[in-house]
Amino acid sequence: MLRIEHLTKTFGDKKAVDDLSLHIAPGEIYGFIGHNGAGKTTTLRSAVGIQRFDSGEIYINGSSIKQDPLACKRQMAYIPDNPDLYEFMTGIQYLNFIADIFGVSAEDRQARIREYADRFSLTADLAQPVAAYSHGMKQKLAIISAWIHAPKLIMMDEPFVGLDPSAAFLLKEMMRELCDQGGAIFFSTHVLEVAEKLCDKIAIIKEGRLIRSGTMDEVKGDESLESVFLELEAEK
Repeated sequence: MLRIEHLTKTFGDKKAVDDLSLHIAPGEIYGFIGHNGAGKTTTLRSAVGIQRFDSGEIYINGSSIKQDPLACKRQMAYIPDNPDLYEFMTGIQYLNFIADIFGVSAEDRQARIREYADRFSLTADLAQPVAAYSHGMKQKLAIISAWIHAPKLIMMDEPFVGLDPSAAFLLKEMMRELCDQGGAIFFSTHVLEVAEKLCDKIAIIKEGRLIRSGTMDEVKGDESLESVFLELEAEK
């Protein structure tokens, strides 16, 4: 579903991502962890086609993000760590705008908006301008907009930040549902307890380089993910 091959990205003298290779298969929730500045956001932004990279290649379901970015973007959705929404729009206007971009039919968008807005208890607020939304409400709107065109791959940067426990639980349910239907999720998080319980596979990045990846059992063994992460971070 997502194949990252030897990704390298440099900012000035600093290698933000250094020869990174990962493969996220259909059906997998794949967690991406590392300290601030480790290269997680740069990797995600490169994978969704909004950050140019120096070398390597990224494929979405077989299509190159460099050579055919539109084909890639039709099949995926991205939620950044701080979603910038059009605040002059109402919630429903924003969702219809996203649905228009992806060519979602009127019948499908209405059904999906109704389902997800009801699940997140956001239906009553869709007529309000996004500028009046709290951070958590904006995050919920961004999540609904990501799911509205039924993408095969969803990439998210710290998606649980700002969500209340109920909304976080719903998001985890939606992530698993999408993967059970043959989709895939690639997301970064600092919430290691969530990653340990939710992810099928995990990758740990440090100073731009992949230092460990695999199934949860392969990465952590009999230890907690937090313990393994702290041990790896402490190594020179």
